[in-house]
Amino acid sequence: MSGPLVIVGDSLLDVDVEGTADRLAPDAPVPVVEGQAEHHRPGGAGLAALLAARDGTRVVLITAMGDDPSGRCLEGLLSPAVEIVRLPLRGTTVRKTRVRARGQTLVRIDTGDGRALGRPGQVASASAFARAADALAAASAVLVADYGRGVADLLREPLRGLDVPLVWDPHPRGSLPVPGCALVTPSEAEARGMCEEPYVSPERTARRLVRDLDAEAVAITLGERGAMLARRGGRFGPVPVPHVASGTDACGAGDRFAAAAALALADGASTEDAVARAVGEATRFVEEGGAAALRLPRPAAESPVPFAPGASAFEVAAAVRAAGGRLIATGGCFDLLHAGHVSLLRRARALGDALVVCVNSDDSIRRLKGPSRPLVSERDRVEVLRALGCVDAVTVFDEDTPSRVIERLCPDVWVKGGDYDERSMPEAEAVRRAGGEVVILPTVPGYSTTGLIAAARAAS
Repeated sequence: MSGPLVIVGDSLLDVDVEGTADRLAPDAPVPVVEGQAEHHRPGGAGLAALLAARDGTRVVLITAMGDDPSGRCLEGLLSPAVEIVRLPLRGTTVRKTRVRARGQTLVRIDTGDGRALGRPGQVASASAFARAADALAAASAVLVADYGRGVADLLREPLRGLDVPLVWDPHPRGSLPVPGCALVTPSEAEARGMCEEPYVSPERTARRLVRDLDAEAVAITLGERGAMLARRGGRFGPVPVPHVASGTDACGAGDRFAAAAALALADGASTEDAVARAVGEATRFVEEGGAAALRLPRPAAESPVPFAPGASAFEVAAAVRAAGGRLIATGGCFDLLHAGHVSLLRRARALGDALVVCVNSDDSIRRLKGPSRPLVSERDRVEVLRALGCVDAVTVFDEDTPSRVIERLCPDVWVKGGDYDERSMPEAEAVRRAGGEVVILPTVPGYSTTGLIAAARAAS
């Protein structure tokens, strides 16, 4: 995929208050929950965007958020991982709080009345709508996560006639999809509400919705039964789950399904393959605990750094492990720091609680790239990297590969950018020995150190 995945829709703040409930209240027959932890994460379109970004995809989120505590927290959770085109919001950011005990939700409290505000021609929102139009024009695929709070309605006209796959994830409070969607992904309950005729079966309803919505395909999600897919021209059939998920909390599974399907279509997959991939990803998501299992680093303004400023890479690693956090590491020469590097580092940092950058020494670079490199000394390269807000520590290694420093750091995730795979990555075995995983993030097209050097020499 050349362009970003663009997600259009309503974002909200999800909060899980986790505790224990071992007694009833003396004044009413209700459980007393003794809170032990509070976890924040994006919901709605924000969750779909975050999940897609964690797959290593460049994501642009067009949404509306208020300038209130929930909106600022939501923006802080999302901005390290996705590019946000922020539309104005009338009212306050929606916040949904689940009170849970021993993995069971006891009650959900919803607050906030916000709705997307503005029109493309209004001066106050003209800049945001122009950015939204530019993002849609550059997209490799578009996902609409319509939770009925007005974002999809404001962009309805620009969404018509896109020449890239458009996936629409509907909601009972939202609008009907625009005609011509590549894929519409209602749940079984949502499909019942969208179809005018009496409900008989997922198969019949999916086929009817293809006609009624003028869609290329409709996939009705059926939980542990997989999905029922119908395509234009009468083709239809079930898409089973690869195995029955053992998890019980399906919160966010629909967002995971829609994001996975959109990513697959952006990569050129057929509709059948995209839905099969989405069923598999949603099944794994539920099996891993659903949205409740997501543990995101709190925005820096709200969460104290668990290590002292200026701490070494190994002090940072020890502090993150002691706090039960997730350590991310990456490595490279970083000879001429450019926007592609910064994008990679920001996305890497969003995967955990701290980012350590492992930098090739001057001698290491000379052995790898020849006597004319590096252009910038290791001391200056380290200084520039340390100045980035997304980098928590930097360490230098003198070997040809970072395997030895990886074995000392023991990162939970080793990030690499570009077209690598684990088989062609010499340090992958060291990552596995240290108990970590490898995540490959796509690079931003048009940026490379070699290209910058060649352009500078040609201009001189």
